[in-house]
Amino acid sequence: MADGSTISVVGALVGNLAVAGIKFVAYLLSGSSAMLTEAIHSLVDTLNQVLLLFGLRQSRKPPDDNHPFGHGMELYFWTFVVALMIFAIGGALGIYEGLHKFAHPARVTHVWLNLGVIAVSAVIETLSLYVSLKAARDSRSPVLRRIVPSLNVWDLMRQSKDPSIYETLAENAAAVLGLVFATLGVIGSAWLGWTHADAIASIAIGMLLVAVAVFLAKETRSLLTGETASPPVLAEIRRVFDGDDRIQAVCEIQSMHLGPQDILVAATLDFRDDLTAPELEKAADELTGELKKAEPRITRVFIRPGEAVYSTADGSRKGL
Repeated sequence: MADGSTISVVGALVGNLAVAGIKFVAYLLSGSSAMLTEAIHSLVDTLNQVLLLFGLRQSRKPPDDNHPFGHGMELYFWTFVVALMIFAIGGALGIYEGLHKFAHPARVTHVWLNLGVIAVSAVIETLSLYVSLKAARDSRSPVLRRIVPSLNVWDLMRQSKDPSIYETLAENAAAVLGLVFATLGVIGSAWLGWTHADAIASIAIGMLLVAVAVFLAKETRSLLTGETASPPVLAEIRRVFDGDDRIQAVCEIQSMHLGPQDILVAATLDFRDDLTAPELEKAADELTGELKKAEPRITRVFIRPGEAVYSTADGSRKGL
């Protein structure tokens, strides 16, 4: 059975492919600059979903000698490539087309055809956004669901560590907003007689895609460079440690996303001094099991016994 990530990407792929075809037909018949930009937008989105599916496939390859922690970060790399494509092809070409049309304005023809295409596209894009939104909510970890039962689109994009989720949500949301710009451009040019409206709509769509690309690049760069687990997950890890009477103090907790569903946790814990070596081993095993039960995405746990320290006024560090 396909998981939420695959469902989200495949749903967006099917929707974008269908929308790209009808938008190109509308452009060829009407000459609308905004419609051309929208068609390019949908085509780029389609190619992006193909890259994401490839990234998902690569990220699920098992660990090997060269990648002992697996290939989860492959998905982050391909998402960064997607962000560059949106910026260079979707955003830049959209702005260029709009500027070109602004210098050579012309009224849009076949108004009802354009508006019909926009209406059909809006239905498809909204359904695609709904599928992506449902997949994003269903794929949230038990920890996040318990703390925050429901989130809006923006919060889901910001909290998700899965590029196939937040990238698809961002693209679908931008597609719906882009159709609004295209509608205003067609109406302004054809019915209100403002010949520059279509060009301005194209520029607005291009700038929207640039903004999406910057957002995706920023989020993915953070994950590529070793982003920690989210605050609710870190709070859950600390709750598990604080609730164990064999631990005197939590010295340090470090975490990193090795992939969307793969969190590494390294902790330095000050255990009670009366514990024997076998008891320490048992404690480490039990704590690892509790962490993985509390947050299924925690796949690797490294626990190091250590002494809690504090800083003195002169800057030296002493044990508690």
